[in-house]
Amino acid sequence: MARSKLSVAGVADEASSSRYRLDEQVGFLMRIAMQRHTSIFTANMIEGLTQTQFAALAKLYETGPSSQNQLGRLIYLDAATIKGVVDRLSARGFVTALSDPKDRRRRAVTLTDEGRRVTEAATKVAGKITTQTLTPLTATEQRTIAALLKKLG
Repeated sequence: MARSKLSVAGVADEASSSRYRLDEQVGFLMRIAMQRHTSIFTANMIEGLTQTQFAALAKLYETGPSSQNQLGRLIYLDAATIKGVVDRLSARGFVTALSDPKDRRRRAVTLTDEGRRVTEAATKVAGKITTQTLTPLTATEQRTIAALLKKLG
């Protein structure tokens, strides 16, 4: 697959052009970058964790116990998807999800001791995955892309 180089001027020029070039579209380029990152993540992450499972564990580690719905909001997942993620992590013994005695519709999710151990190990690997993903970029470019992606989110 041929990769095209984009300059800031190239993006602006393309936006005003009537000729559509897929290889120069931001969404397409972001998908290619995400595919690269996903490949690196899958090849290196421990315990067979998916990106979504890792995000849930990392956020629980960072914030502490959370309602299932709040956890989903924190990692940008809908209610049905976070339920599946929590169920799979629970089945593996990484989290517990207990019903709130005051509101049976609400589930409180927390890391188990095993989940905490796995998350601590996984976050070390995740740092290496980020480094590998960003290797083609200079340090300045790495800071810039992180800032720009945060702005888009």
